[in-house]
Amino acid sequence: MIEIPEAIILSQQLEKTVKGKRIKKTIAAASPHKFAFYFGNPDDYDALLAGRMIEKAAPVGGRIEISAEGAVLHFGDGAILRYYEAGEPVPSKHQLLIEFDDGSALVGTVAMYGGLWAFPEGAMDDNIYYRAAIEAVSPLSEAFSRDYFRTFFDEKGEKMSAKAFLATEQRIPGLGNGVLQDILLNAGIHPKQKIHKLSEKQREGLFNSIKLTLSEIVDGGGRDTERDLFGNFGGYETKLSKNTLHLPCPECGGTIRKEAYLGGSIYYCENCQCLQ
Repeated sequence: MIEIPEAIILSQQLEKTVKGKRIKKTIAAASPHKFAFYFGNPDDYDALLAGRMIEKAAPVGGRIEISAEGAVLHFGDGAILRYYEAGEPVPSKHQLLIEFDDGSALVGTVAMYGGLWAFPEGAMDDNIYYRAAIEAVSPLSEAFSRDYFRTFFDEKGEKMSAKAFLATEQRIPGLGNGVLQDILLNAGIHPKQKIHKLSEKQREGLFNSIKLTLSEIVDGGGRDTERDLFGNFGGYETKLSKNTLHLPCPECGGTIRKEAYLGGSIYYCENCQCLQ
């Protein structure tokens, strides 16, 4: 799934591969998928995009947005993007195919669910989730300061678990169940730990861990559980993920546990992340 680091990496790769290219043809919804989401009628995508040039690609929260001369391509966290050079075989099944005038192509597919939206600039401005992504304050920016982070600790936030605090209510769009595992390990906080029980030192540690962990993942080229624009796994070795479940904790050598919690899996070290 695309989260903040993957959105950054994919956007950088898109800038290098498709920026400046002109769209020749677009095919949307060729392979029907119940949970592939489009803006309006996907049959209209070709008329909207054909002939337009890709101007830029940028991360917005945990999403990716591509600007194309008055039109926008916007990809949600469940979208899978792959780039193919001219002459490379393109998958026969896809939820979005964008062919460029030089013969290269960008393909979007969906496994579980995902948004592949194309629309005129401004057409999605009244969508609350889109606005949250566009207006998100990146944890890797200076604007995401200690004072800004403290605003999350309101009455509602204090009642939440650490996982819910980080990954729900659009507090930090793009920070999801994937990256929060290593963030919480590095901070020494159990995913089920109630926020109101955290000390000031733990809260400071959580702030620092968010910034440090996300920076390390970006610097590593994304998580080793996720693929980039060319189908390659990222170079950042996750500490807590499906890849490490049967390995000892990298911090203390203890046992890594896995549980179902809040609609997904959590991983934690029973020694490093004690539940208070």
